[in-house]
Amino acid sequence: MPVMAKGKSGKKTSLKAALSSQQSRLKKKQVASQAAHLAERSKKGTQSQSKGKGKALPPRSTIPFHPTDHILLVGEGNFSFARALVFHPPSSLVYLPAANVTATAYDSEEDCYAKYPDAADIVSALRDKGVEVVFGVDATRLEKCAALRGRKWNRVVWNFPHAGKGITDQDRNILTNQLLVMEFLRSAANILTTGMIPSVMQSRKRKQEADDEEDEAEEDNASQGGVHADGIGSSNAKTRGTILITLRNVPPYTLWDVPKLAKDPPPSSSASRKPSPRYVQLRSFVFHRNEWKGYEHRMTKGERAHGLGKTGEGGEDRTWEFCLKD
Repeated sequence: MPVMAKGKSGKKTSLKAALSSQQSRLKKKQVASQAAHLAERSKKGTQSQSKGKGKALPPRSTIPFHPTDHILLVGEGNFSFARALVFHPPSSLVYLPAANVTATAYDSEEDCYAKYPDAADIVSALRDKGVEVVFGVDATRLEKCAALRGRKWNRVVWNFPHAGKGITDQDRNILTNQLLVMEFLRSAANILTTGMIPSVMQSRKRKQEADDEEDEAEEDNASQGGVHADGIGSSNAKTRGTILITLRNVPPYTLWDVPKLAKDPPPSSSASRKPSPRYVQLRSFVFHRNEWKGYEHRMTKGERAHGLGKTGEGGEDRTWEFCLKD
């Protein structure tokens, strides 16, 4: 996984202080939010029982790609998401050309196969299909990769980013991963296609009254401007590229506060460095792993459990989608 940007610790003092202060505020906010959420769920459960309605409809997945997209996947690990995208796509993506997908990993090819025993067969199948597979790609230094230089994508995807440093102190671990995400957002800004800000269609309402047993995930999707299938980038108008970051929507990952880092990043710790780019959040939605056949989230340190170690089990996974702000 990508390493952190180098530099003297003294130069990062102000940035670390800003992020630490943000962590403290967010922790307090989450405690209050969780209490309110539990109270609201209890209230809804009571109302549902009193109405005697039927079972709630299952949530519908959001597929944030279109068959004409050019997609860059970073931090792929064993490449199982790339395989799912190309070999077992949702129905809306059956005509996505394999050549439109570039899948990258931070590890060298040799290290990748040593960490993840199934990766060699997956990579071979992807390459036979026409997918571009590139190793040794640092997601925080995308401009340094010769294979990517001078190219643009309209979807840049990082599923479950993690610095993988094994830091046991939670606050230091959060800070390390926040810096990782910030450097990725800075680097990825250079490879996104340009154009209009994508419009986000509001999801269709179910054929129920607003106070019926509407699924919570669907409610959140609508409030965020969520769409189903190819709602972004499906028109002929040239729109700017988007970044998709997926994480578990539970602590400590929520304490990274990815939306805040994207929309309002702390000031740079160096006066000679350009300010971090600012993004617009287009939407967030539940990431349903079962929508991607054969996809398994592997640990950054794949040598654990002989390459079969997994992380991110349980809880809700959520994707945030951003584009550059004007």
